Amino acid sequence: MRVLLIHNSYRQRGGEDAVFEAERDLLIHNGCDVYVHHVSNDDILDINRMSLALKTLWNRDQYKVIQKELREIGPDVAHFHNTMPLVSPAGYYAAHRAHVPVVQTLHNYRLICPSALLFRDGAVCEECVGRSITTPAIRHRCYRDSRSATAAITAMLALHRARGTYQKRIDQYIALTDFAREKYIKGGLPADRITVKPNFLADDPGAGRGARNGALFVGRLTPEKGIEILLEAMRRRADDVQLTIIGDGPLKRDVMNAAAADARITYAGALDRDTVLKHMRKAEVLAFPSLWYEGMPMTIVEAYACGTPVLANDIGSMQSIVASQRTGRLLPPGDIDAWSKALFEPDPKLPTYGKAARAVFETQYSAQQNYAQLMTIYERVTDTQGPARRVDEHVKAPTC
Repeated sequence: MRVLLIHNSYRQRGGEDAVFEAERDLLIHNGCDVYVHHVSNDDILDINRMSLALKTLWNRDQYKVIQKELREIGPDVAHFHNTMPLVSPAGYYAAHRAHVPVVQTLHNYRLICPSALLFRDGAVCEECVGRSITTPAIRHRCYRDSRSATAAITAMLALHRARGTYQKRIDQYIALTDFAREKYIKGGLPADRITVKPNFLADDPGAGRGARNGALFVGRLTPEKGIEILLEAMRRRADDVQLTIIGDGPLKRDVMNAAAADARITYAGALDRDTVLKHMRKAEVLAFPSLWYEGMPMTIVEAYACGTPVLANDIGSMQSIVASQRTGRLLPPGDIDAWSKALFEPDPKLPTYGKAARAVFETQYSAQQNYAQLMTIYERVTDTQGPARRVDEHVKAPTC
């Protein structure tokens, strides 16, 4: 199988970048011919705002470059990960013109929500889901707290919904959970073209051995990740429970202040993955207090691989990822008292939950199982001409 992977990486490396790299390496390891088209958001520093807004709608340069690569490589499939903002939907049209099937992994909710999070002002928000034009997002400055930046995303979504890009130019979508799939369908994506395939862990760190101690948080220090819930839960009790926090983000100063005032809290900063896994294999539990509709958090997959149970809010896809009373505990979203109790009165069955979490990793999130799922998706779009190649051949891409 010859595959062209297309990805617009973020300035601050995140889960999407890690998944992209893991799938790339997985395909190469299994003998696929893999080619990569990569652009970085570091490049936007040299682009003025108006030009960037226009490129978000349709990047003519990217269309030409991808079209050239497709001619030279002749891939069986073009697999898109993140396209925002520099690749733009122009990449789909380049593949369509070359008669190459298109697969798009839906790492976040960008195609139905300008912020990509379905989260606003500290709570879940679905105000724009299903709207042809997501004007409420502009009013609320949902993307980067900027009306102009949000307007650019809104214009991109409106233009390409009107053109049928998301209906006619993508042969197969990959959702990470059943919950996410239902949200995309509610937002207007074609149900018959959305397949669920979770993320996976390429290398198995193995379950931790020996004594475990304390709770561990790993993630971006942002409001939607719920870090403030943990800090407040720690303030409410004086019991000697250790909390280690790993990550970086806008709330870093709040975390540092909390750690300075409370010896039970350790802020370790942003760490490399190997060091994170060492912490995870020693933690009694992973605290995952996220308040938004998470996709398929790699942090939880890593915790399962380490045999570490998970405490999470009972929201969104968490019900299908964390089996309460089996691989961890689900708590009422945002309930600080419930989180405080879970941290300071840990369930005596946590070691049993950890063993179950490890078993789930081995059966659901292994590399080889994921490879088989990915091949099934690729074969599905290459065995047929695909919906995107069967409809409206007279519809032309915007002038390049």
